[in-house]
Amino acid sequence: MSDLQIRNLRPEKITIAIDWAAAEGWNPGLADAACFAIPDAQGFFVGEIDGEPVATVSCVNYGDRFAFLGFYIVREPFRGAGHGLRIWNAAIAHAGTRVIGLDGVVAQQENYRKSGFQLAYANIRYGGVVTAPPRSSAEVVGLDEIPFAIVEADDATVFPARRSAFLRAWINTPGHVGRALLRDGRLAAWGLIRPCRTGCKIGPLVADDRAAAEAVVQALLGSAGGGEVFLDVPAVNPGAVALAEQLGLKPVFETARMYTGPIPPLRIDRIFGVTSFELG
Repeated sequence: MSDLQIRNLRPEKITIAIDWAAAEGWNPGLADAACFAIPDAQGFFVGEIDGEPVATVSCVNYGDRFAFLGFYIVREPFRGAGHGLRIWNAAIAHAGTRVIGLDGVVAQQENYRKSGFQLAYANIRYGGVVTAPPRSSAEVVGLDEIPFAIVEADDATVFPARRSAFLRAWINTPGHVGRALLRDGRLAAWGLIRPCRTGCKIGPLVADDRAAAEAVVQALLGSAGGGEVFLDVPAVNPGAVALAEQLGLKPVFETARMYTGPIPPLRIDRIFGVTSFELG
């Protein structure tokens, strides 16, 4: 058997991982590749045999304390030969001493535990067809009307590390639409919707409470004109689960949010939609 050669994927080539994720049914966003390359240009890896890509993984470093692992895929004809473990180890090494997070399929939880990951909670993807609301709250404004520093500070309550460059790109990418809810002049909720291979995804969706999250969701759905939509919610946030069910969405699949060590305290009660299962 030929040796597996592991190398970094150049930013313009991470579409390989995106396309494989689509083939696995993960339904990536149409502009994900350009955004995902921003936080860590060295964070995507490909394993090749005789020049043919057979495995991918990403481990994106956010600052010097936290990393997030995703896109762990081995093409089916090459599974069971140890290629996955080799490229996995390369990704883990890239993180160095950082705490690593991931959203793993439930069936792989035991394997992730062997690498030091511990279950924090489950995330559930909800999906379905929704209709666009006739109007949204007058208090809802475009996310670009909110000073970025305020959005960035709010994001820090729900994510283990600062991700300024990624967040700015996520907000400003053409096709991505952001909305925010103000209460008494203060940011109470915000979120984005983006077109995907199938339908649209909402994420992140951050809110002080369910009513605020609903107001932003309705505005986002209005901007998209309804249709098929997906929302990834922490199962431990009952308000988020109730909102997804209220929209008529049904569970599609579940992931295990896991970490290799302690992270800063997060307001999971404010997470009504995960940004991405691939980058956190």
